[in-house]
Amino acid sequence: MNKLLKFLFFTFGIIFSVYLILPGPKLPPPDLPDSLKSDLPGDTIQLNNVSGYFTNQERQEVIAFYQEYFSHSSFLNLPLPLIRLNHPPEYAKEIIKDTMQTYYFEELVHPFRESLFINGFEWEKDVFTPAASRLANKLIYKEITWPSKITLRWSSSNGLIRLIIFWPACGLFAFTFGLFFNQLSLFFRNLFKKK
Repeated sequence: MNKLLKFLFFTFGIIFSVYLILPGPKLPPPDLPDSLKSDLPGDTIQLNNVSGYFTNQERQEVIAFYQEYFSHSSFLNLPLPLIRLNHPPEYAKEIIKDTMQTYYFEELVHPFRESLFINGFEWEKDVFTPAASRLANKLIYKEITWPSKITLRWSSSNGLIRLIIFWPACGLFAFTFGLFFNQLSLFFRNLFKKK
């Protein structure tokens, strides 16, 4: 592999390593503003890395709040690449708990680092329940009726482990790319020799 390609791979490796070890946003994430934190079974206490909130906020407000929080590192507030994924609501039963009520289920991801899952249940908009039966799912907590319940689940990984996985993978990729590049150049050299 020529020197330019080696330099590019090495430069990419250093930049990506900095990204992998850069501290992410502090977890657990902050409580949802203007909401009441749940202490019901399965919310906040019994499950690791889970917190639940009863709120009047709609989906756009909830996602916007956590997207803003999750898009920056806790180190100098540096921006982090963020991908927003909209999952089928049924996935919430696999990711959070099998009794999860869901209207929407989204994930905010820092690629190769951490994720924040956001499950929202708005009982008046529940597409899985006929309109005439939705009243049975009314959210009442602390004697207040709430239009929405938000459940968060977060997962992260250790920066050192990320580096331990990344560098051998990067080396293997560079080696494979070098072999491919050599074979390709050999192919074209032979092709032009015949002419």
